[in-house]
Amino acid sequence: MGIYEELVARGLIAQVTDEKEIRELINNGGARFYIGFDPTADSLHVGHFMALCLMKRLQMAGNKPVVLIGGGTGYIGDPSGRTDMRSMMTPEIIQHNCDCFKKQMERFIEFGEDKAIMVNNADWLLKLNYIDVLRDVGPCFSVNNMLRAECYKQRMEKGLSFLEFNYMIMQSYDFYHLHEHYGVNMQFGGDDQWSNMLGGTELIRKKTGKDAYAMTITLLLNSEGKKMGKTSKGAVWLDPNKTTPFDFYQYWRNVSDADVLKCIRMLTFLPLEEIDEMDKWEGAELNKAKEILAFELTKLVHGEEEANKAAESAKALFGGTGTLEMPTAVIKNDDLRDGKIDILGILVSSGLTASRSDARRAVEQGGVTVNDEKITDVKTLYAPENLAGDGIVVRRGKKSYKRVTFE
Repeated sequence: MGIYEELVARGLIAQVTDEKEIRELINNGGARFYIGFDPTADSLHVGHFMALCLMKRLQMAGNKPVVLIGGGTGYIGDPSGRTDMRSMMTPEIIQHNCDCFKKQMERFIEFGEDKAIMVNNADWLLKLNYIDVLRDVGPCFSVNNMLRAECYKQRMEKGLSFLEFNYMIMQSYDFYHLHEHYGVNMQFGGDDQWSNMLGGTELIRKKTGKDAYAMTITLLLNSEGKKMGKTSKGAVWLDPNKTTPFDFYQYWRNVSDADVLKCIRMLTFLPLEEIDEMDKWEGAELNKAKEILAFELTKLVHGEEEANKAAESAKALFGGTGTLEMPTAVIKNDDLRDGKIDILGILVSSGLTASRSDARRAVEQGGVTVNDEKITDVKTLYAPENLAGDGIVVRRGKKSYKRVTFE
């Protein structure tokens, strides 16, 4: 089985422009492909993780990745999947986020001579002359076709700014520039990027008379990938300072029964034969599959030691065995009132609830426990000595918990 056939078997490919040519390039290690990452935050998140895994698979098969950091397109903002315009970022924030991305990507992709390279589209997009772009690139795009693109259609009712309207042209120009200066012959992206990617292949064909190819990957958990990496507490980040290895593990441990085998197939590097055997699993066996998924992905992102710690902590918390290591929240003097803090304050300070009113509802609905004892009185108080040593384990619902200590 070639790498292309493996990608198909893992359910990764959503659509391609020229399947025969793409299959031959990928299977023979002839793809010099790129994936773009706009620096909208100072950490990659789970939504990026799928693309990084794809790059790793293709690099292992002899293909050459080009990681494109969107230091230039970040000035505009991708309208795909958005109901409103992204917040404008300063050049300093964009550069900081680009630097953070590079450090994280080096855990997944092997950079170096004749290996992967990393480029920043600020290096060419910020130098473009507006009139030159209009004359040189503008004639290659049909406004009618652009307005039919899915990435724009969903914004038409609420309004699409001219700034965002240019995003497709900028992304297409990236492909053209990388094709001409780095020999890139293929672009990969999520299936919400299809229109932008087709714009790039068409621009290359019109400007050079050559062919370039595009392939989108199926985004996880729903057709548009909106749920990918989202929890009630926000995004799931790859930065351990934003999402702890334990919380990262628990995110994957808590995927639905319907999604667990799909996630294992698409994201882990376990052999397909082993995964095919899991297709027969039912009931309690699916919990084992979730543990496998959580461990394998935590190991990829945070290393085997952290994955083992997270697995042990989960067993200790839910199964009564193992060593408990979990995210810790620290209560300080400033959090105290008359030398104590109530349960609502603990829930808010620990990040288990967004507000005191949210905390009150959680307690009144019976969803809060402290050291496995249900808390029913919203006026329950804790003194610093109650939080000394190992502190207390506070849980909201079945999946959210923190160890709370005093400093």
